[in-house]
Amino acid sequence: MAAHESRITIHMAASLDGYIARRDGSVEWMETSTEYAAGETLDPAWVETFLQGIDCYVMGSRTYETALHFEAQGFGWAYGEKPVHVLTHRELPCSRSTVRFFQGDLATLLQVLRARHRAIWCVGGGALAGECVRRGLADELRYSILPVLIGDGIAFFDRLEQDVALQLTEVRAYKSGTVALRYDILPAAAKSS
Repeated sequence: MAAHESRITIHMAASLDGYIARRDGSVEWMETSTEYAAGETLDPAWVETFLQGIDCYVMGSRTYETALHFEAQGFGWAYGEKPVHVLTHRELPCSRSTVRFFQGDLATLLQVLRARHRAIWCVGGGALAGECVRRGLADELRYSILPVLIGDGIAFFDRLEQDVALQLTEVRAYKSGTVALRYDILPAAAKSS
């Protein structure tokens, strides 16, 4: 598959004030109980079809550890049988054949994945999202804003040195009070590696 056919998406769920986790990495605040009556209901069949369209995931080690924690609490493994590439310099537990650990350059990994996959999702954390944007590695940004302010924590984007222009392509509000935003990252704004 040619690289131009692939699409790298950064996706993150965050508080309205732009934090993806508390400083200690905890995300218990993501379980909100608000309701927006005019919002859409997420149809499980639509979600299943949508997730089938994602070919692989890239994440940082802390996001991977959070996913393992959720799985241990009985919430299951959110990534199904899709390949998961974890950026880390640490030794981490691995009980799935679909998980691969990577210690090299992010651009190199994404170039290899672009040759193999059409829909590549970078799902965490702030350092990964920041590097993808700074280096012009991502095509799209999806931001799920949860209806909560936490005041401090780990920022969605780590160390952006310049403005990044985005083109809004979709807005959806859900009954849970979450608002999902979808943007194309404009190439002229991306800084090359």
